[in-house]
Amino acid sequence: MSIRSIFPILLLLALTLQGCTVPRQQVRRADAIVAATTLPSLDCDRADHCAAPSAVLQAADLALAGSAAGKPQHVVTLLADSEDALAARIHLIQAARRSIDVQTYIWDQDDVGQLVLDQLVQAARRGVRVRILADQLFSFGDVALLDRLARADRHLTVKLYNPTFHDADTSPAEFAAGIVCCFMKFNQRMHNKLLLVDDTVGITGGRNYQDRYFNWDGDFDYVDRDVMIGGPAAHDMAASFALFWNHKRSVPLEALRDVNRYILAHPAAPGWPAPQFRRPARVAKLEREAQDPAWIQEHLLDPAFHTGQVEFFSDLPAKTDAPTRKHALDFTHHVMQLVASARHEVLLQTPYLVMSHRAQKIFKSMHRRADPPRIRVSTNSLASTDAFAVYAMSYKHRKRYLRKYGFEIQEMKPHAASAEEDYALANDDLPPAAAATARARRRFPGAETRGLFGSRGSSNRPAPLIESGLRFGLHAKSIVVDDSFAMVGSHNFDPRSDHFNTEAGVIVHDRGFANAVRTSILRLTGPQNAWVIAPRKPVVPVLTDVNQMIGDLSEKLPLFDFWPYRYATSYEIKPGCTPMTPSDPAFFSCYEPVGDFPGVALSFKLIYTRLITAFGSAGSGIL
Repeated sequence: MSIRSIFPILLLLALTLQGCTVPRQQVRRADAIVAATTLPSLDCDRADHCAAPSAVLQAADLALAGSAAGKPQHVVTLLADSEDALAARIHLIQAARRSIDVQTYIWDQDDVGQLVLDQLVQAARRGVRVRILADQLFSFGDVALLDRLARADRHLTVKLYNPTFHDADTSPAEFAAGIVCCFMKFNQRMHNKLLLVDDTVGITGGRNYQDRYFNWDGDFDYVDRDVMIGGPAAHDMAASFALFWNHKRSVPLEALRDVNRYILAHPAAPGWPAPQFRRPARVAKLEREAQDPAWIQEHLLDPAFHTGQVEFFSDLPAKTDAPTRKHALDFTHHVMQLVASARHEVLLQTPYLVMSHRAQKIFKSMHRRADPPRIRVSTNSLASTDAFAVYAMSYKHRKRYLRKYGFEIQEMKPHAASAEEDYALANDDLPPAAAATARARRRFPGAETRGLFGSRGSSNRPAPLIESGLRFGLHAKSIVVDDSFAMVGSHNFDPRSDHFNTEAGVIVHDRGFANAVRTSILRLTGPQNAWVIAPRKPVVPVLTDVNQMIGDLSEKLPLFDFWPYRYATSYEIKPGCTPMTPSDPAFFSCYEPVGDFPGVALSFKLIYTRLITAFGSAGSGIL
């Protein structure tokens, strides 16, 4: 069947589904069933709802108590290590005395997803108000699970953001129909990540609730980064969460068509079964750490920074509906202003090096200064990314990044040594034989829980590698400006983050914190962890010039950019040499080219990347 014949069918389906909201009477029937069959809460007559003691919450309370108008106090912990990041979340959930608010883009049902969800249910059962707001497209998707959540406890409420055609689970046909009928609304996703406890301490950054964000996947894991903030900035987090929670795109479970039908068809109480973990020993170890005061002190409080100015920023929900509203793009605009203010150095780490038009103007203007700041970029290689289509756009514009913006680019290797070290720390319960088996496996899971059209197919799987083994990809999004302040958040600094997704993050104005983020980023740019992107070494002057002229023309074309000899390629340092920048006269004597796509086996993914480079420029804003 041709695309032309499918289009009217999709349009008819979209128009049919668009107005199919759940009737109020049907919602009330489901509400009544939920109210009658919800599990009873545990009895706890203490004012703190039987919360576990927490030195972290005590430190946050002290910061709030010591803050005054114009003189805030904060306690800030950088969560660069995945084990610390997960233990901090479990610790805070168990220590919550009044409320827990969670906002996320992805929630899977692997070990991490089950662990955090079960901990939240247990917190609700002891009387803590728990609210979960997840983007619908990549969260849950199992109506039976959502039915259990709806009836887990009266203190627990779950909403899904921007559900496609009022369903919790999006079929491939609905996915395609959503693009056809209402592209802007469908394409706008809630990319914010936030866990807020007692409106006192919150965690924000890049991590979703899925194994790979915490080094628990065993096949493909992410290098990521969060920040834990205690103090007045938590009140801004609470205000942002409230805006999203109360927005019309945030829909209660009983008002979703498929969940509503399921509840009405299954009126008996489903209960809340204990989670079934793939690696229970590893989960138990993590829980012990989260409950150990000495461990918490060493990993979360001793490294903390006690500082003043901390800003939490978030875009408004549904920012595509009113992009000209004063605060609709609050976070996006502030990030751009921070970058433009640089005088000496911008250190940028992003998974997807695709610049929005505004970012391009800023970097071009900075590079034209009489004394331009140094721009260092840490990003993914084709071998490490799970988004090869996005990488293709980055690959297309390498010359622009190097020449017009002055970028120094390091692309992460798929078997980065520092990432392997972090994985080993998060998995030290794994027996040596099992560890060897896990590392030898060669499976390529998708980037999200769904592929391009909502299925669990292989469309987003990374490109096959020449060498097998555990693969790592970069997911952290951070900026350090002039060693004086740093931003950590969900913003990828690409057109999608600028124009479609809502984003959030924190800016910490503290040199010590900025240096910690800087060290964390630069750790991934060393020779064992990254390839250097640099111009090709001139061989035959005339032919090189002709090649560059053709390449420049080809790059400017929105279509048919097939010229295979690009301006720049990847380089590996030679043994015994000291790392240096491509502008160093000795660079070519100490670095050797390793090809445009090092580590990647010849495959359809490689061909797709070339094709998207040639034909996909128009789609760079939505990839």
